[in-house]
Amino acid sequence: MKKCINYWTFPGGLDGKVKVSDAIVMSKKYGYEAIELCFDEKGEVSPSTTKEQAAAMLAQAAKTGIEISSLATGIYWGANFGSSAQADRDKAVKLTEKYLELASWLKVDTVLVVPGAVDVFFNPAAEVVSYDDVYKRSVECIKNLLPVAEKFKVVMAIENVWNRFIMSPLEMKSYIDGFNSKYIGVYFDVGNAIPFGYSQQWIRILGNRIKRVHFKDFRFAAGNGGMTGFVDLLNGDVNWTEVVKALKETGYEGPVAAEMIPYYNHHPLARVELTSIAMDYILGRKK
Repeated sequence: MKKCINYWTFPGGLDGKVKVSDAIVMSKKYGYEAIELCFDEKGEVSPSTTKEQAAAMLAQAAKTGIEISSLATGIYWGANFGSSAQADRDKAVKLTEKYLELASWLKVDTVLVVPGAVDVFFNPAAEVVSYDDVYKRSVECIKNLLPVAEKFKVVMAIENVWNRFIMSPLEMKSYIDGFNSKYIGVYFDVGNAIPFGYSQQWIRILGNRIKRVHFKDFRFAAGNGGMTGFVDLLNGDVNWTEVVKALKETGYEGPVAAEMIPYYNHHPLARVELTSIAMDYILGRKK
């Protein structure tokens, strides 16, 4: 399993203020083997990115000795496949089409997709949508996107995320299998699962449906189930021994990407460095 870092983990990454070139260099500096870039509505990795710009990112990554392993995105919190507004659903589909195309230019075979949201946990003003409506609309949107994913040979990997939707591994398994396509899989987030179950159980149930993995840790005592519960790797309630064991049992050999937000109040790059060290222990590279 390759040790990967998500672009948002770098200070300023959430705001798109870090140059991709700088993030690539820092990834190598802090001991990572791959980077997950993040797609947004504007910026270096966005619908306006050209094929030539993508090629330049690839060339620099290769020169630096870093793989671009996947793409993640936050677009779905504002463009919800489950929205009651057709315009919002259409926007989500159009953005995803560009997302998939850009992934192909970056030689990335998997992108993170949030399938829909009943609500947006960090935005109380967001629409609250009926669970069954989210299910029906998200399936319709994703089915419409499958020919695009097949064209570009990029898997849409559905993340378990705090959207009050697909709340168990059995439901995730059924949801994925319902598409009957090799271009739909799971983006499993280890930390996101903790408030709702055991990460190792999710992994064993989902098996080879898992196409990418996010490493985060979560401690109940630190956040009472809220955002402040996300803590440094090895400092939470994730049973990392069982998680790695389960990944190996399922045959997962892809990248594991650290997505470590929010930032430290002081010296936030320290978290990038400490996360790299923690991942070495988790992956058995240090004893």
